[in-house]
Amino acid sequence: AHRFAMTRLAPMSFGLARGRALDPGRAGVSARDLPGLPADPAAVDAARLDPRGWFDDPGRPFEIEIGPGKGGFLVETALARPGVNILGVEWAREFWRYTADRCRRRGLESRVRVLHADAVEFLRWRCAPGVADVIHLYYSDPWPKKKHYKRRVLRDEFLAEAHRVLKPGGRLCVVTDHDGYWAWMQEYFERWCAPEAPARFQRLSDDEARSLIRAFRTPAEPATAPPRESRRPDEALVGTNYERKFTGGAKAPHAAVLVAITQQ
Repeated sequence: AHRFAMTRLAPMSFGLARGRALDPGRAGVSARDLPGLPADPAAVDAARLDPRGWFDDPGRPFEIEIGPGKGGFLVETALARPGVNILGVEWAREFWRYTADRCRRRGLESRVRVLHADAVEFLRWRCAPGVADVIHLYYSDPWPKKKHYKRRVLRDEFLAEAHRVLKPGGRLCVVTDHDGYWAWMQEYFERWCAPEAPARFQRLSDDEARSLIRAFRTPAEPATAPPRESRRPDEALVGTNYERKFTGGAKAPHAAVLVAITQQ
């Protein structure tokens, strides 16, 4: 059987709404809103969609955040950089509804979308090539037990799809606070940045990576940009809800930026 269907999404309850009705509004996109995939594997490439068309101005730079959770980074980045369209792809339905509702209430529906889907499957089967300027992967679940390593996002299959979806020169930005997962990532980074890699990335230096990731939440016009809603002075790097709640600034997280190189 061909695995063209999106991964089944298990219902979960985190109590995020606290009794308040959540309205995803125009910001929310369900996997059920997407067109069906063809049964013929040869037709899949032609059936992929360009998510830039979901926004009021499809011509803006386009970025994807994988697993936005409660939307801390997504919302703050959208407020700081009004000239960018951002798609968050979140598999947990309650987090999807919460984050989409949050974007709606902040007036971000013209340039933010939150898709309820498995992000890796979305990139693989749904997303057209060469559309994204940046892909953000921050504090992805490390699945620390060895028997669960196959569930880790950062694998060869993901890097291949990220390279396909990024524009030439587009960037994949990765942050984790898990030392074991970071060691795992290093092997993949080395392999995909090697000159003989079929789909090659170039890795920025650690200082360049940290500077770039911090800049995503820096207003282009500090005097007129909307105020940041959630950043604390002691935040180390990204500003996700996870980072604020769990890392506590105890140690600097690991960060990497890979730049997609078009093969000659």
